Amino acid sequence: MEDKRFAVLIDADNISAKYITAILDEMTKYGIITYKRIYGDWTNNQASKWREELLANSITPIQQFCNTAGKNATDSALIIDAMDILYTGKVDGFCIVSSDGDFTKLASRLRESGMEVIGMGENKTPKSFKAACTVFTNLEILLEQDEDKTKESISQETIKGAIVEIITENENNGRKTGLGALGNSLLKKYSDFDVRNYGYSSLSKFVEEMADTFKLHKKDSVVLVGLQNDSVKREELEEYIRECVWQSKGEGVDLAAMGQKVHKKYPDFKVKEYGYSTFQKFVSQISGVEIKTENETVKRLMEAPRASGKIRKNK
Repeated sequence: MEDKRFAVLIDADNISAKYITAILDEMTKYGIITYKRIYGDWTNNQASKWREELLANSITPIQQFCNTAGKNATDSALIIDAMDILYTGKVDGFCIVSSDGDFTKLASRLRESGMEVIGMGENKTPKSFKAACTVFTNLEILLEQDEDKTKESISQETIKGAIVEIITENENNGRKTGLGALGNSLLKKYSDFDVRNYGYSSLSKFVEEMADTFKLHKKDSVVLVGLQNDSVKREELEEYIRECVWQSKGEGVDLAAMGQKVHKKYPDFKVKEYGYSTFQKFVSQISGVEIKTENETVKRLMEAPRASGKIRKNK
C-alpha cells in the first residue's frame, strides 16, 4: 500500500517558526509531503525568523503583500492554492497550519472532496476550524514532545525513542511493524539516518543490540519488530488507572498523584517504553478517562462521561 501524499500549507502570519521541525516530523506519521508552501509578506521584518527556516526545510515561500490595512491577504492566497492543488488530483490530503478560524470553510470544502485534512495550530485556534479538520493537533503539545529531538545530531537514544513511537503507533492502529517498513519510517523522520554511523552493518543488528527494549521475530518471510513489554501489562496499567478514577467517586485523581500511584504499584514502569514522552500523554490515550485542567499547575484525571459504562463494567 502506497503512502498517502499531502500538501502542507503554512500561514506564516500567525504561526511561529519555532514549530517547523515538530510540524514536519508529525506529518511523517500520515504520509509523504509533496507540497511544502508557506504564505506571508516576506518584506515584513516579522517574517525574518521564518526566512531562516525556508532553505533548511525546503519550503517554498509564497509572497503576498498586504494591500489593505486590516485585511489578511495571506488567507486568500493559501485558499486559492489549496483549491488549485485539489484540482490537480495529485494529493490525498492537506495539512493546514494556522490558528486562524477563517480556514474553517476551506477545511470543510476539502473534506467534501474526499480529502483528509490535518489541522495544526496553537491552543487559541477557534473550535470551528478544529472541528472542520479530520484531525487537529495542538502545536504547543507537539513542541513539548519534540523539544528533546534535533536533526543536526541524532543520538542513538533519540532513534530508540523514535522506534518505540513507530511501533506503538502501528500497534494502536492494529498493524505489525516490519523491519523494512521501520527503516523507511526512520528515514522519513531523519533523512540522514544510517546505521553505519552507529557502528552497525544492518538495521537488524542495530535493533538487536537494544534487546532490552525490542524483540525481532520472523513471520513467513518478514522480520517483525516489537516491544519487549507485553500488551497484557499495558492493559493492566490502563485498567488500574481507570479503577483508581472510578474509586474517586466523581472527584477525580490528581494527575501527579496518579503518576506516583502507578510507579509505586509498578516500579519498573517507564512511560517512554510505551511510546510517550510524558505520563500525561500516556494517560490521555486511555479510553474511559479524560484530563481536566483546574489551573495552570493542577490537572485531574476524571471519568469520561461517554465511557462511564466501560469503567464500571467490572464492578
